[in-house]
Amino acid sequence: MAGNVDISNLNKIFDNRIRLGIMSVLMINDEISYNELKELLQVTDGNLASHLKGLEESGFVKVQKGFIGRKTNTTYSITKAGEKAFRQHLDALEQMIRKTK
Repeated sequence: MAGNVDISNLNKIFDNRIRLGIMSVLMINDEISYNELKELLQVTDGNLASHLKGLEESGFVKVQKGFIGRKTNTTYSITKAGEKAFRQHLDALEQMIRKTK
């Protein structure tokens, strides 16, 4: 039987699979458009928008709005704080996995 598992170092904001997906995509892309992110994660507009808003309010995601021709274009990138918090979350998950082996 495995010992106690410490979950105190996990960041609650990354508990949701969509937020986990958003952060994973942003870690490997300098920036990504809303439509590309929606397509990659296979989620609805409303679902993606609400999770992006939560990550933005936490200071983990930066939003840039602009235009391509006459069409609006919204892109997202990870902030330094977001990158740090997500790495810490991944490290905590890794520690948990090692302790259960």
